[in-house]
Amino acid sequence: MWSLPVPPSASFCTEAATMLAWARTHRLFVAVIGAAVVALAVGVPVAWRLTRPADQPLPLTTVATVPLPGQPSRFDYADVDPAAHRLFVAHMDDGNLLAVDTRTNRVVATVPDLPSVTGLIVVPALHRVFASAAGAGQVVTIDEDTAAVLARTPAGQFPDGLAYVPSTGQVWVSDEDGGAETVLDARTGQAVATVPLGGEAGNVRYDSDRDRVLVDVQTADQIAVIDPHTHTVTGRAPVPGCDHDHGLLLTGGRAFVACDGNNQLIVLALPGLTQLGRLDVGDRPDVLAADPAHQLLYVAAESGDVTTIDTRTAAGRVTGRAHLADNAHVVAVDQATGLAYFPVPDTGAGRPGLLITTSKQATR
Repeated sequence: MWSLPVPPSASFCTEAATMLAWARTHRLFVAVIGAAVVALAVGVPVAWRLTRPADQPLPLTTVATVPLPGQPSRFDYADVDPAAHRLFVAHMDDGNLLAVDTRTNRVVATVPDLPSVTGLIVVPALHRVFASAAGAGQVVTIDEDTAAVLARTPAGQFPDGLAYVPSTGQVWVSDEDGGAETVLDARTGQAVATVPLGGEAGNVRYDSDRDRVLVDVQTADQIAVIDPHTHTVTGRAPVPGCDHDHGLLLTGGRAFVACDGNNQLIVLALPGLTQLGRLDVGDRPDVLAADPAHQLLYVAAESGDVTTIDTRTAAGRVTGRAHLADNAHVVAVDQATGLAYFPVPDTGAGRPGLLITTSKQATR
């Protein structure tokens, strides 16, 4: 006798939604573990590629630990406007954006209703902040001075990393799952173009010296080169030795590419994107930040491991690699002071907070 299915309870639905959200954020980890389980089930030996390199003490000193409001949940990108003394932090799982006064280390504004806020950039010249509300498939334009929401623009399936292109006055956002770049008019917040990439979109950066946009194509382990005026892909460069190029940062005449599939940082020379070297970093590297004045690069990983790199040599040199805090995968640097900011879900008391550090290179 057939019986009708029992409708799921409200608590079951809530738990299922939470699990799906976790899996979406940690899809690479899920894929790796799933592959390992399948391999073990059929008797295939598993060779783990995600090996952890030896620790090196971090050349960092924590100068402050600042409490942050909200739940002890995941943060994503952060950015600093040094002239305005503002740090902006995306509290992803709380669905809001925090503005911190870097002189007083106090939260001075909160922008709510940003579901699964991920990517974040501040554009001081326009007094605008742009945030990817991935849960709503939108890019949200925010007034930097008043924290007022000015526009909400559809931007694909999972908008994430952002870059500002001053030569066109446009903001580029990586639609990670949609495999494309969505281009917005920075003043109006309205979409003006879509650039297909032919693969999953990682981080996007503007190469100001050559007036071009560079984007990680994660599923192809390559970088797409795009003309920001015609919105066309003009070239593609492979990233040898990289598995799933996610993070991308341009500084000091080089492109630094974080590969979260095999825990490598690939260093490429500009403009040709030829390889200069590769470095071991923490498990599942995510956000990169640079302190150009002190020739220092930070690589923050999902594991909470942070790697510091001296960029005075062409290929870079690791000066520290160790666990800073659980989920310390986000870092932003104040270019005026050299201070580095790491928002974390738990600073030790079950509450979210901001770890503020200085480096030996910045204090010399």
